[in-house]
Amino acid sequence: MHIEPGFVAPAKVMMANAAVIGVLAYYVKDQIKSPVTLIRTALAAMFFSVFMQSFHMPVGPSELHFVGAMAMYLTLGFVPTMIGFALGLLLQGLLFSPQDLVHLGVNSLSLIVPLIAVHMTLGKQLLKQASDVRFASILKLDAAYYTGVTAMVGFWLALNPAVTSLSAWAAFASSYLIIVACEPVFTYATLKLLKNHADKAWVQTCFAVTAKA
Repeated sequence: MHIEPGFVAPAKVMMANAAVIGVLAYYVKDQIKSPVTLIRTALAAMFFSVFMQSFHMPVGPSELHFVGAMAMYLTLGFVPTMIGFALGLLLQGLLFSPQDLVHLGVNSLSLIVPLIAVHMTLGKQLLKQASDVRFASILKLDAAYYTGVTAMVGFWLALNPAVTSLSAWAAFASSYLIIVACEPVFTYATLKLLKNHADKAWVQTCFAVTAKA
């Protein structure tokens, strides 16, 4: 989901930066005064940074990462996860990959826009099932989310001043089948573990989960 430097024209990078600031400002304005949201946002940024560093490899014009998107979304909530993506990318750029800071806005939108789409469609209804989330539902969320991520990468590449072959994008998109196969297992196990300990004060503070019915 990282677009390598040079694949997006500078003017479009600036537009992406402005867009991500606007999106985050819209969602942050009602959340910033909540200590719980701040804690969960910090956890999302930290977890996302660790996830990205745990597994990443170049694939064509972008990179394949372990993202942990639905694990964070279902355990930390929508807004903390969305802001955590941007902060996690900033943290990764500052600590490990300074060259990625050039496309901070581009890469943030590649993760945030699909999350908004999933939340507004499948996610809201699923989150109402507070007592239990089925593995099949998690798999559906992951499939929808990573379809969105690969579509966003395709969108940025379509804006590339140089021609990027369809086969290069297809190789990147197909590589995410690995993530869609692995991440739901991690998400399901994490959710079940936290629900089993949802009566503990630290879990109630740090995570948006409820006890199993």
